[in-house]
Amino acid sequence: MKKLTSGGGWPAIRYTLRKAKEVGGIWKMYQALRTKNACKTCALGMGGQRGGMVNEIGGFPEVCKKSLQAMAADMQGAIKPEFWSTYSIEQLKAFSPYDLEHCGRLVQPVLYERGAEYYRPIDWDEAIGRITKRLKSLPPDETFWYFSGRSSNEAGFLLQLFARLYGTNNVNNCSYYCHQASGVGLTSSIGSGTATVVLEDVEQADLVFVIGGNPPSNHPRLMTTLMHIRQRGGEVIVINPVIETGLVNFRVPSNVRSLLFGTKIATLYVQPDIGGDLALLTGIAKRIDEMGAQDGEFLANVCEGSEQWLEHIRSISWSEIHAKSGVSQSDIDAIAERYAAAKNVVFSWTMGITHHVHGVQNVQAIANLAFMRGMVGRTNAGLLPIRGHSNVQGIGSVGVTPKLKDAIFERLEREYGLTLPTTAGLDTLGCVEAAHEKKLKMGFCLGGNLYGSNPDAKYTAESLSRLESTVFMNTSLNTGHAHGLAKEAIILPVLARDEEPHATTQESMFNYVRLSDGGPRRHEGPRSEVEVIALIAEGVLADSTAIDWQSMQDTGRIRDAIAKVVPGYDKIADIDKTKTEFQLGGRTFHTPKFPTPSGRGVLHQHQLPDLRGGGDQLRLMTVRSEGQFNTVVYEQEDLYRGQDRRDVILLHPDDIARLGLSDDQRVTVRSGTGELRGIRVRPFAEIKPGNSLMYYPEANVLVPRQADGQSKTPAFKGVLVTIDS
Repeated sequence: MKKLTSGGGWPAIRYTLRKAKEVGGIWKMYQALRTKNACKTCALGMGGQRGGMVNEIGGFPEVCKKSLQAMAADMQGAIKPEFWSTYSIEQLKAFSPYDLEHCGRLVQPVLYERGAEYYRPIDWDEAIGRITKRLKSLPPDETFWYFSGRSSNEAGFLLQLFARLYGTNNVNNCSYYCHQASGVGLTSSIGSGTATVVLEDVEQADLVFVIGGNPPSNHPRLMTTLMHIRQRGGEVIVINPVIETGLVNFRVPSNVRSLLFGTKIATLYVQPDIGGDLALLTGIAKRIDEMGAQDGEFLANVCEGSEQWLEHIRSISWSEIHAKSGVSQSDIDAIAERYAAAKNVVFSWTMGITHHVHGVQNVQAIANLAFMRGMVGRTNAGLLPIRGHSNVQGIGSVGVTPKLKDAIFERLEREYGLTLPTTAGLDTLGCVEAAHEKKLKMGFCLGGNLYGSNPDAKYTAESLSRLESTVFMNTSLNTGHAHGLAKEAIILPVLARDEEPHATTQESMFNYVRLSDGGPRRHEGPRSEVEVIALIAEGVLADSTAIDWQSMQDTGRIRDAIAKVVPGYDKIADIDKTKTEFQLGGRTFHTPKFPTPSGRGVLHQHQLPDLRGGGDQLRLMTVRSEGQFNTVVYEQEDLYRGQDRRDVILLHPDDIARLGLSDDQRVTVRSGTGELRGIRVRPFAEIKPGNSLMYYPEANVLVPRQADGQSKTPAFKGVLVTIDS
């Protein structure tokens, strides 16, 4: 398959036309994308009352392949009743993530019981009755509740409230497997766990760092902003072990100049070895100090521990930095010189930074760099974790964490006369491990793919299969519906965001809360998420009068409750009347005052981790393709990396020669956790020698359950593997 020389452009336009044809034509797709609903994919902040294809500063037309793919998936036809008696569980296990996604929309509840070969359709009354009976029979702390970031604030708040009143704090979300390290790292540095900037700040920056991320594939609409920066003469520094095509050159389809001639994105592209980010970031800081380019007044007046931190980075030798980053002095100097010359700098990053056992330290090191030149706490500069799911930030804000924030806990008890559990609760990986030890009996999953998002896929399947019951609320099938099934598994079909009968809300990564109007259902059968949650809660907690669960089928009533108990969300009570999005206060920092105990930024000192691997051991990072979003695979090919299939390992040609391998040779890839047989070797000159790429979630069988100690985020990017021919 021929590798593209730029991202976006005419291939993206042709793809749009093809997907539109699949769902009934370009006008039908356009109408779907233009509805007043927040985008279903990443958290950049699209749609809402501005209308679809409009970003937070009014830019139009803004659309990307990710939103197009998600919309086309929701516009699929229904899975026919005979499907369930045609395909056995064993056959479903053989389906790829792509195959399962393209089976169609779920439109009827289905049940699997241990010993049966097939799922069988059941009606809604039986499904809810079974779930209610099971929950009533169990001690609450033998259950866990998992949330996807594609659900609404209303559904997230309602289900976590149900879980707390039921009696458990085993409440967690997909953020633990993506950006939890960002939240923990940022909170430890600035007292807040989200972006310090708004989109206008990024647009006005004259230098943007893109660290450990691949926005052309995963957050394509950000490329419009990077294009604007480059067209104004600004710079983009990319730090990534892999040279990604779209970060070299991108053709923004909505801009004629960019579409025809392309836009050079990276002015400097530096490749550390996988796991070398912390050493590299420390090296940049050390060089800035040597140049005398730091803002000494800012460090002294706004930050804690600046002198001790400067002494620490001065004590680290250049030889250690080079050995542990894999980056030369000339490259570090080039980064530092550009940073020193810039006046407005935004640091952005994604899971290439967070998916390490030192992920929190990586984020702290980025904050250290921003503090060093006073690039946080003012306009047009700051810190930007690029979030994935379109509402992963929102569900965290409204209480989907094992421990509720004190303010939410106190207000819930006071407003509703509740007594909430005070147990510690389990994070996501903790729940999987507790299930393996048979300490948990039931899992309730609001969207997502818990099996597919976990490291150590074999262990995860064993864990989930040891449960007595699982409940899945989804719009389509995924690998979690076939692998690791409990004794009883129930799939409940739910409506997509733009099919909801009542308006819902979502929170963008720039801390804006926006309204989605919902819309007409595409299929009979699926139900609203909040309706399903309220019905189950009413059945389980019938003796409790604290919450009128029946009324909570109306999302407006849920928003009233959110406004009362979630700090900063008071305007949500009237958002369906005002139709006005709002930004949460206390998160954007345009002045150098931070919500830390001292009101100052906190600098952190780090011991640099050794660079792992060498010889026959390759460093592996698992990645998403251009044709997928998180665990959902929309297309088998990866256009930007020139791959026509997913069962591959991408290696530098030097490593292929050194290891005595050949192009397209089938090999076994092994880690200390598992192995994958029949994997094809593919030459990929864009990755540094000694490093390798494989696709997530298929390669999860190789990923150990080793996680960052502070955030509990697994190290999907730091796996050591060997290859047997």
